[in-house]
Amino acid sequence: MDHYYTDDTQNVKSKEKTTHAIIAGKSYHFLTDHGVFSKAGLDYGTRVLLDALTDGVKKETLLDLGCGYGPIGIVLGDRWNVEPDMCDINSRALGLAKRNLDKNNVKGRVFKSDGFDRVEGSYDAIVTNPPIRAGKKTIYGWFEKAKRHLTDEGALYFVINKKQGAPSARRFCEKNYNHVDVIAKKSGYHVIKCRN
Repeated sequence: MDHYYTDDTQNVKSKEKTTHAIIAGKSYHFLTDHGVFSKAGLDYGTRVLLDALTDGVKKETLLDLGCGYGPIGIVLGDRWNVEPDMCDINSRALGLAKRNLDKNNVKGRVFKSDGFDRVEGSYDAIVTNPPIRAGKKTIYGWFEKAKRHLTDEGALYFVINKKQGAPSARRFCEKNYNHVDVIAKKSGYHVIKCRN
């Protein structure tokens, strides 16, 4: 099902459901649907990513890039007490993300963007579970463009499985950023932090 990282969901029958996740001891509820990534509930890679970002360092601005139905922006917005910007190309996912912000009492801005096409401004944190099936050209483009949208102390955080190219993604980022660190590893998933 490759349509979740496109806007081609008009032929995918809708069947919404509510999922539940406990993250860092706090309960969250998310509406999901056919045609969006991880419709069954919070995927393992996203959980590893969110668990890695509990250092308590408050961020003032946050972009959830490729937000899907919104778990990253919502959890981190709640954790850091910040109103996240959340973008995706998938209109169905964006509709769910808006409703999930309300469902979890988090304020934020949701907008349509194909990667960074409609992203403006700079962020202390850009966080993503990138759409691996979209291909290296797409996700490496995200990694490269993120650099232009970071504040001086800002960082890009992403999760990627070793089997899906974590080592090569890290090498690519090391050519584009001054500091690249693997800040967490679990069950093959690597959480990578990139800073200028």
